[in-house]
Amino acid sequence: MLSVNDIIPSTTAFRDELGNEHTLAEYKGKWIVVYFYPKDNTPGCTIEAEGFRDLGAEFEKEDAIILGVSKDTCASHQSFIEKKKLTFTLVSDEDHALMDAFGVWGERKFMGRTYMGTSRSTFLIDPSGTVVHVWEKVRPIGHAKDVLATLRGLKAGT
Repeated sequence: MLSVNDIIPSTTAFRDELGNEHTLAEYKGKWIVVYFYPKDNTPGCTIEAEGFRDLGAEFEKEDAIILGVSKDTCASHQSFIEKKKLTFTLVSDEDHALMDAFGVWGERKFMGRTYMGTSRSTFLIDPSGTVVHVWEKVRPIGHAKDVLATLRGLKAGT
C-alpha cells in the first residue's frame, strides 16, 4: 500500500463513470482525495459516498477534487451517481490497475470466506502528487469530515 511521502502512480489510466479515460497526472496542482470502496449501492459505501457528497462544496473551497474508486462498471457508477445525487467522479477500475498501483487490491476475509477484493482506504494527495495522509480500514460514518479536517490542517501548516 502507498504510504505518506510516496509519489502517486500518475500515469495509471482509469475510466470515469462516462467511460472517459484519465490519469492522475491531469489533476497535478490540485489536492486529490482518492477513496477506494468495495461496491456501489451497499450500505457502508453509500454512507461514505453521501458524506463526500454532502461536504463537496467544502472540498471545492479547499481546491480539492474527490475520486471514488471501485471495480464496478461505468454503468453501475452512473446509476449510483444518479440515485444518490453524487457530485464527484467515480472511477471504474474493473481490472484493478489503480487499486494495484495504490496497493489496496488483495485477499480479504469476511465471515470465514476468503476472496479477492478492495480494502476500504483513502489517500490524500498534495498538489505536487505526493501522498500526505492515508486512512486504512476506513469506517464510513464521519470519514469525509475527518478527511476534510486533515486537508484543512495540512493546508494551514503550509
